[in-house]
Amino acid sequence: MKELDVLINRHFGGKVVRKDLTSQVKGNASVPTFVLEYLLGQYCATDDEETIQQGIETTKQIISKHFVHRDEAQVIKSVIREKGSHRIIDKLSVKLNDKEDRFEASFANLGLNKVPVRDELVKQYPKLLSEGVWSLITIEYVPSDERNTLPWVIETIKLIQVSKADLEEYKVLRSQFTKDEWVDLLMQSIGLNPDEFTFRSKLMALTRLVPFAENNYNLIELGPKGTGKSHVFSELSPHGILISGGEVSKAKLFVNNSNGEIGLVGYWDVVAYDEFAGKTKKADRGLVDIMKNYMANKSFSRGTNVYQAEASMVFVGNTDHSVPHMLTHTDLFDALPKDYYDTAFLDRVHCYLPGWEVKKLRNEMFTSDYGFIVDYLAEILKQLRKEDHSQDYKSYYELSSTITTRDKTAIEKTFSGLVKVIYPNGIMDPVQIKELLDFAVEGRKRVKDQLRKMDETFNDEVVNFEYTSNDGKVHKIETLEVLEYGDPKLGIEKQTEIKQESLPDANIPVDPIKKTLAGLHRTIRDNQTNVSYKGLFGDYLVGATNVIIKDPYIRLPYQMRNFIEFCRLIAELKQEDQEVRIHLVTNNNEDYIENAKGAFNELIESLAPIGIDLSYEFSDIQHDRSIELDNGWKIILGRGLDIWQKTGGRYDISEYYQEKRICKEFEVTVVENGLLISRNLDF
Repeated sequence: MKELDVLINRHFGGKVVRKDLTSQVKGNASVPTFVLEYLLGQYCATDDEETIQQGIETTKQIISKHFVHRDEAQVIKSVIREKGSHRIIDKLSVKLNDKEDRFEASFANLGLNKVPVRDELVKQYPKLLSEGVWSLITIEYVPSDERNTLPWVIETIKLIQVSKADLEEYKVLRSQFTKDEWVDLLMQSIGLNPDEFTFRSKLMALTRLVPFAENNYNLIELGPKGTGKSHVFSELSPHGILISGGEVSKAKLFVNNSNGEIGLVGYWDVVAYDEFAGKTKKADRGLVDIMKNYMANKSFSRGTNVYQAEASMVFVGNTDHSVPHMLTHTDLFDALPKDYYDTAFLDRVHCYLPGWEVKKLRNEMFTSDYGFIVDYLAEILKQLRKEDHSQDYKSYYELSSTITTRDKTAIEKTFSGLVKVIYPNGIMDPVQIKELLDFAVEGRKRVKDQLRKMDETFNDEVVNFEYTSNDGKVHKIETLEVLEYGDPKLGIEKQTEIKQESLPDANIPVDPIKKTLAGLHRTIRDNQTNVSYKGLFGDYLVGATNVIIKDPYIRLPYQMRNFIEFCRLIAELKQEDQEVRIHLVTNNNEDYIENAKGAFNELIESLAPIGIDLSYEFSDIQHDRSIELDNGWKIILGRGLDIWQKTGGRYDISEYYQEKRICKEFEVTVVENGLLISRNLDF
């Protein structure tokens, strides 16, 4: 096992499971992950391989004997009749039959309906009265001569969820992990391989857990298909329910006026709407109005009564257009149904997750390492709903006074939820607090920017999404998509300001007196695109005839690709008759050094005819990453040439198009190198 898995099992033994086991036992059973891991947690919550294999077989037998497949429902009924009693795993829902004055159950897969349920079982498990709960049910077959009497009798019900999770123990054990280790543990817990994600991408994935930890939290995520937007809400917690956005009514969601039955918001911690987008979809306008009030005030009225509830609301759906198209021609809420394309409704959204930043899920993005049994994690998050960390940032930072009350509430709820997920013990340093605060502010700013585009009255408010640290420094927050593509509807002055501050291909700094190139420093954020070597530092390469590039990691195929692309840029920028010498200082493992030499020698031969003389050396003490130029500039690269995340493969356009690659976070600094040769710019 890798070091993190050893650490996980040392501190959370019995509460974690190897994540690849779920797919091994699932087969063709359409059963949520939390149900399978509930069973795996009984038999496979260990790192002992022999015990795991035995547990897998036991779990498979349980699924085979007790899980009800719809196409085998008649077989299971026959087994119950033959044995007289049998335990099954099925999704059970209960309704009150007021004519008969009794509760009646329906089985999702077994197909039985109107089966009487004892009152004490419903009182013990009131959630049965909602859309249905996965349960272990002992059902008997008792024939009767009485007319209209069903032979089916429910003897016992046990909801499939962890009965107890020690929150205080969880908080104490959190201190045994670094921030990165804990984040990776959570990523593995939701089934994802943390090695395939940047920290920003991990934050986005973990923000999907915030509705489970924060009461009355409103989240929206729109983006392309196949990115796993709804997975967390359907598979990972017995406290959340995923419904189709078009299959909900006032009675189903809030309360049924005819019988007084409370709706979904009264039974579930999270109500998530799948496939929420779609311009042609219709919604009950009255439902939208009730949702506005509920999302803002945690209450709703039906008839003469006012009700309170704590359920968080989540909306996930697919976008119709690219981000640049939406920014230029419409807005980021463009794909929503007409009735939900309402500024008053959308203003209640606390955070907009940019689903377009999330990679489509591939096999290597799933983990086979250890993570929490999701039911255990779900129970912990449920307990954390009682806590409040919304003010934890105030010891170090102060939000701008121009931020409205609604914006501030949204930012603080996102921040509080992320603290509960990543720092449940509340122990954070100022840098860690800033990471979460930046993300929370950006998530709300994305909502507010779109509202301004949809309704000009929002422009009457002067809101600066920024905050001040104790040292007096002001931290301005901008959404990543605006940094990448700009937003024509922000106005020329604002657009120019953003470009000059953040876009790598914006105007290169110029000394206003000498009218020559000036040095620069830029930070590129996780998941940022529209970044190329030419846009970052191309202007500084012009005129150089001797280039020394120091990068210890030019060895793997994609790193070689990056280096070749750098050489190509040199070739593009030099004069046709000019010769340029490039010397590479790098490192390599002894096992691969001969292959590296062969690759470099081949590259030397291919560059020679176009006037580039390449040489290289291996140094095991080389750690700095820089490009030194004889025209007077030195380019300091925090990550060397390795600035992009992994591309999707040979047929991914980003493999050939730098600006479409997704960046890792890094910094680039250009300084004078003591041999400054000023280069006049054309004005």
